[in-house]
Amino acid sequence: MPVFSSLAHDIVCVDSLYVQPQVASIYLLRGAQEVAVIETGTSHSVDNLLATLAELNIDRSQVKYVIPTHVHLDHAGGAGEMMKQFSQASLIVHPRGARHMINPEKLIAGSIEVYGAEQFKKLYGDIIPIDEARILIANDLDSFQLGPRELLFIDTPGHARHHFCIYDQQSEGIFSGDTFGISYAPMKQLARGLLPTTPPVQFDPEALPRSIDRLMQYNPKRLYLTHYGEYAEPSRQLASFNRWIDDYVRLCREFNPLEPGSEAPLEKALAGLIMQELQDADDLQQLARILKTDIHLNAQGLAHWWRSTHA
Repeated sequence: MPVFSSLAHDIVCVDSLYVQPQVASIYLLRGAQEVAVIETGTSHSVDNLLATLAELNIDRSQVKYVIPTHVHLDHAGGAGEMMKQFSQASLIVHPRGARHMINPEKLIAGSIEVYGAEQFKKLYGDIIPIDEARILIANDLDSFQLGPRELLFIDTPGHARHHFCIYDQQSEGIFSGDTFGISYAPMKQLARGLLPTTPPVQFDPEALPRSIDRLMQYNPKRLYLTHYGEYAEPSRQLASFNRWIDDYVRLCREFNPLEPGSEAPLEKALAGLIMQELQDADDLQQLARILKTDIHLNAQGLAHWWRSTHA
């Protein structure tokens, strides 16, 4: 059986089944007879997406757009395989990300450097290049029509320079990728349960709050997080989210991770801080398991930012 959940406003959250269930979302967005796929997961995610389309009686020819919010491979790794499956679709991508979709060699090499070749293959499978003729560039404040729906693209650096978010007026929601952080099921009701995510290599603690401020100008009623699912009333997390960014920077100052490999104490302190702030979760041990990889990658990204700006 396909793994998905139907939300309001003609939006479906499809589990990309990345690493484990309920870690990464793919969204189907309907506009009359047209469909957009927002986020792609990996090439391993495509089977569940196709099964979901079949379950919902959506023909593959109805898919008009495939839209990764940025080109990190848990968001864009399945794009090439999806474009093979959806022959009528165009890929909408940030101008800084387009070349990586046309020629993904650098994305592949960078990910192999982080994960190793064997783990890379297990996580992401094949990364397929996309014909440039099928790619549309979304510059800041460009809009695209999906039937009667208008999708507004907002440039949001901070997590990555090749990141945009998408405001959907019909739902009054924002498909936020990784810009407005992550929140898994055990975290969503917690006072500080929306965490910035800072994996290598483009975290920018000055740009990220500015991007969040831009998103909040649209007064979103909900976020559609990639990690994971719908998140209501993001305004209640604004102060906490900005404080998390300050916390991350403070830990970098404290541990000064300039040398390669010196991020281990930073990672330990980051894990301690996060779990202390989330200690009211119903199952803290389960949450620690879910967040382990995120915390590890966050520490790597923070250390990379610190070295690039303080060496």
